[in-house]
Amino acid sequence: MGWRDRLTHLDVRFSPYLFIAPFFLLFAIVGLFPLLYTAYVSLFDWELGGDEQPFVGLENYVTLMTDSQFWNAMVNTLSIFVLSSGPQVVVAVLLAALLNTALRARTAWRMGVLLPYVASLVALTIIFANLFGPQYGLVNNLLELVGLDRIDWQAERWWSHVAIATMVNWRWTGYNALIVLAAMQAIPRDVYEAAVVDGASAARRFFSITLPMLRPTIIFVVVTSTIGGLQIFTEPKMFAPAGSSSGGSTNQYQTVVLYMYQSGFQSFDLGYASAMAWVLFVVIIAIAGINFLLTRRIASSGED
Repeated sequence: MGWRDRLTHLDVRFSPYLFIAPFFLLFAIVGLFPLLYTAYVSLFDWELGGDEQPFVGLENYVTLMTDSQFWNAMVNTLSIFVLSSGPQVVVAVLLAALLNTALRARTAWRMGVLLPYVASLVALTIIFANLFGPQYGLVNNLLELVGLDRIDWQAERWWSHVAIATMVNWRWTGYNALIVLAAMQAIPRDVYEAAVVDGASAARRFFSITLPMLRPTIIFVVVTSTIGGLQIFTEPKMFAPAGSSSGGSTNQYQTVVLYMYQSGFQSFDLGYASAMAWVLFVVIIAIAGINFLLTRRIASSGED
């Protein structure tokens, strides 16, 4: 082989790696390094501004396992996650199916469901906090209009979770619906035509063709919703009247990330906050894996 042929051979062999290298380099700098450094900090009694950071090993993790406030925050996080992610995925699939029909002004409707995602998260949270206000909130006014009692959305634990989950669903359902819609439009039309010829109803086509062929997209939406739902921060923080990190007077809607923020940037205990971050990371990986396996199994049974 001449030198030109060797150069061409090297170009074909190594150029793809050079093209994708910037992503992995950037990920190593802003993703992998902070993750590993957080694990390192969690092994120390790392006080922000302190002169020394003594090595304590797994002491932060042991303390965390006996911290009642952490477990309260974990239960709050899981409760808000279940109330938001489950209905969010179901409504997103149904909304995508509706947007996939022959609607008038379909582009306007599709843009409309994306508006909550485009709007400022802080602004939306403040608006919803006022809507769920205990005294002059519009939601309580509507409840009184139909003969129901007012609800103190911020003081009662369960109802505060419902209010925060409503904010999350309002913001993310339309975004996920457009992702599912794109996958629906990629399904070959001849599959539906063959089903129509065989006499399959619209419901039968949806459950026997659409849902099974949406399996990869639904798995993606479920996993991303799991990751985002367990890292919720802005909604519960701005839902508090003064924007505090305590999640209410009795920590009734304080999430793990809120508690992590409180420990790291208000109590300045970075070692303890780093340990909390790693525990949350493991929980997210575990729940995302379980959701992935369950979603794939349900979709596979649907194909059968």
